[in-house]
Amino acid sequence: MTITGTPKDEAEAYAIQDLLRPSLVLDETGPPPSTGRVTGVDVAYNDERDLVAAAAVVLDAATLAVVEEATAVGPVPLPYVPGLLAFREFPYVLAALARLDGDPGLLVCDGYGLAHPRGFGLACHLGVVTGLPSIGFAKTPFLFRHEPPGPERGDWAPLIGPEGEAVGRALRTRKGVKPVFVSVGHRVGLGNACAHTLALTPVHRLPETTRRADALCRRALREARAGRGLCAGPPRS
Repeated sequence: MTITGTPKDEAEAYAIQDLLRPSLVLDETGPPPSTGRVTGVDVAYNDERDLVAAAAVVLDAATLAVVEEATAVGPVPLPYVPGLLAFREFPYVLAALARLDGDPGLLVCDGYGLAHPRGFGLACHLGVVTGLPSIGFAKTPFLFRHEPPGPERGDWAPLIGPEGEAVGRALRTRKGVKPVFVSVGHRVGLGNACAHTLALTPVHRLPETTRRADALCRRALREARAGRGLCAGPPRS
């Protein structure tokens, strides 16, 4: 079993999550917002050709200008299994990050961290394996419930898990616009994760990291479909 390869079955995937979960660091505040670098990671799929494309876009956290970007494209390594989505995406996100020349800084994952059925979403998985601070950002609450946050930018309400525990926050990034959902990944506190999310949303509902990574991975997928993209298979165990 390897923690960076593709598990041979669901049982091995669950075992990898169980192996990595104790290494989560949840008592660090994390880097201050609007300082250093922040990297958005996202993936896109083409079901017809069974392809997945991952993108990593590094922004200057103070100006939100793009510093660097990289992609990785290849065959989808596993079928979709609820709670194990990270294993379809992780090898390619890791490959995209490896192609960056500089330090990614804080990772902002288009997905979940602790707000996950097994408490170990992509933001947790990626943070533990890379050692980088990470947060999870999502557009929907998935399986979790919340009260409506207040209408103003910065208002929030707890995102509640099945046992009544708070696993993240429903955060209003634009006045009168539906909230987004933030959860801790690794080495970042929840309050700071929300502060980063607000710093990354000066104009739009979604963070600039997510918007730019989404556009880049979709472009990489189009180029791969046209035969111009670089296909790099995921690491194998």
